[in-house]
Amino acid sequence: MYIKPKGVDETRAKVVRYFQFFSRKLLGKFLFRVVKRFSTFFSLFFVILILNENLLQSSSLQEKNKYEHYRYMKMLEEKLERTLKLLDEDEKGGEDKEESRSSSSSNNDDNENKASPTSPFDLESSYDDFLLKPESDEGSVEYKRHLVNPSARNFEKLTTQLLWRLNEGGGECLYEIGVDDDGFVRGISEEEMKFSVETLEKMAKQLSAKVSEAFERKTSEKERFAKCALVRKIFPKEANHLELRITTVGNVDSGKSTLLGVLTKGVLDNGRGSARANVFRHKHEMETGRTSSISTQIMGFTPDGKVANYQDERTRETHSLRWSEIVEKSSKVISFSDLCGHERYLKTTLCGLTSVCPDYAMLVVDSNRGGVVGMLKEHLGIVLGLKIPFLVCVTKIDMCADHLLQSTMESVLRLLKRPGVHKKPIIVRERNDVSTCIKTMAGDSDVTPIFQISCVENTNLDLLRLLLNHLPSRRQFDVQKKKTQNGEEEEELEETTNKHGKDECGALVHLDDAFTVNGVGTVVSGVVTKGSISTNQQLLLGPDSLGHFKEVVVKSTMTHRTSVLKAVCGQSASFAIKAKNSKEPVHKADVRKGMVLICKSLHPRATWSFEAEILIFVSPTTLTVGYAPVLHCMSVRQCARICKIEGKDVLRAGDRAKVVFQWLYRPEFVEEGFRVIFREGRTRGLGSITKVSFDGDKQKSWPDSRKQLHGTNMEAMMNTATVTNSAG
Repeated sequence: MYIKPKGVDETRAKVVRYFQFFSRKLLGKFLFRVVKRFSTFFSLFFVILILNENLLQSSSLQEKNKYEHYRYMKMLEEKLERTLKLLDEDEKGGEDKEESRSSSSSNNDDNENKASPTSPFDLESSYDDFLLKPESDEGSVEYKRHLVNPSARNFEKLTTQLLWRLNEGGGECLYEIGVDDDGFVRGISEEEMKFSVETLEKMAKQLSAKVSEAFERKTSEKERFAKCALVRKIFPKEANHLELRITTVGNVDSGKSTLLGVLTKGVLDNGRGSARANVFRHKHEMETGRTSSISTQIMGFTPDGKVANYQDERTRETHSLRWSEIVEKSSKVISFSDLCGHERYLKTTLCGLTSVCPDYAMLVVDSNRGGVVGMLKEHLGIVLGLKIPFLVCVTKIDMCADHLLQSTMESVLRLLKRPGVHKKPIIVRERNDVSTCIKTMAGDSDVTPIFQISCVENTNLDLLRLLLNHLPSRRQFDVQKKKTQNGEEEEELEETTNKHGKDECGALVHLDDAFTVNGVGTVVSGVVTKGSISTNQQLLLGPDSLGHFKEVVVKSTMTHRTSVLKAVCGQSASFAIKAKNSKEPVHKADVRKGMVLICKSLHPRATWSFEAEILIFVSPTTLTVGYAPVLHCMSVRQCARICKIEGKDVLRAGDRAKVVFQWLYRPEFVEEGFRVIFREGRTRGLGSITKVSFDGDKQKSWPDSRKQLHGTNMEAMMNTATVTNSAG
């Protein structure tokens, strides 16, 4: 038991306990008793050492900022407090108990990677709440210590800076008030915070934007405040809003459609699947409860951060708004794609993941299963292969037993930490957890939020809506710019730019659907991945079965069932088109999935073969030359045959190699950098196109190329059948 020495003040008493703790560990019981007797002498000696160390470091501390000095002193104080706490626990429990406790804590840290400090010298994670990443000159996040009464000149500079951040974020940005440029959450007084928010609102008003409070940061002092404000631009009716695309994946019967029905319609589920009735498209889906097609739903957010689909998230709405009404009130629209979970509809799920070009994925897990089962692992592998950031939603917690929920969470955490996945899961329980995930999900960070949700009891749905409201735009579609090869192409590119504008030059749309509307004609839909498309713009439609492109004119444009003057890069839109030559009209039968609407300046060409670097995920057999799986590349879905394997004769599960593919039926438009997924039976693989070959494409005609691919004699047909049987 510790006995306080007489004649020693409080500071010296702490040093005495500090020294007694380590002397007993290092010197043993005998020397520990000796040290006890001479504790006063040793305490004076160590006090002198600490004072000398502080004097030596005082000159360097004066050169640093004030917060560094405060942080240094806080670390010393917290280090000493943790040491004394360990000493008290050690004296109460004995040496054996102390050894078992330290060994168990070290094992837990190795296995679970906890964020809390495990020793008195490991205090870095204690300052995560007060330290953010340093401010970057690029991006949509701005740090400001305060915005109190700026001069007219400074106010103009601050407004220009806000405009830059809004453009970087596609119409929205985050302002961290009370935070230094290096990321330290200093905090300001309540009055200064009030004036700073008023200044930010004046700046936003000049740019037709609106400010809403997002989060409140923790500060080192209780009397100081720091806030994160969301600034979102108010788009006019004729302008384009910010759009994000999120796909839902997961095993069958995990609650994907029910979750989307609750989020988009504002109607809580009754426990028997009533909310999913608003999402299903076909009668057999209603009867079986399983999604078999891609269903699209939207969710809008107003400039002040409220949901535009309904008035109150806690009440059941009886009237659902039309899409045009939601888009009209929204500055940000999230487009959800409800994909299939059953193994039978895997090809539909692959089409949804490749053709929709999602910004994020929502991995839905059924907590009542007690673990990770079914197609969840395969869907996760595809999402990781396509490099799509994702979040995890554990559903049905209202009807799940405690031990099943715990088992499911352990399985999910174990899956996310596996080699090859390497994610850092964060279980979201409060608003501050959401703020931690928002800034890291859009980049290359490994942070993955996990929500425990009940669509019946409205559990944690408000936190999920908060995350969706503040998710930044991830994709930069217009980064691939074609380099001109000669002077003629440069002149043609310059003429197109002057005629249509800089944004409209180089437009590209990957088509995923086509239909006919009475009184309008042929309508095609897809995602704009380059440039922008406006009314009366002339584009090329193709390639057809011969690899040719046809000139068409855009009559009108719509996004989310709302007429717009122009569809910009990153939006999903539909276009009413007509042929430039009235003698060759465009019918619905002439348009198929995989075709593109593309600007003439890009000089598109269809190709029969290309080279890709692939990785075999799963394969029950070996893959050789002549193997023909089904390839998914953007909106393209077609069989392609392996013509050449570099450096290897056969491919097995886990192998990586460069392979030359050749389309079997028709040429397609692909570019370098496009990601491909192929499947055949139980075989799964993924890769990226490294080279596109155009050699001999002009000389190939449709009948000759088909004969060359399939062969006309019996021997070639037998070889093709042998390869197919071995692949199955």
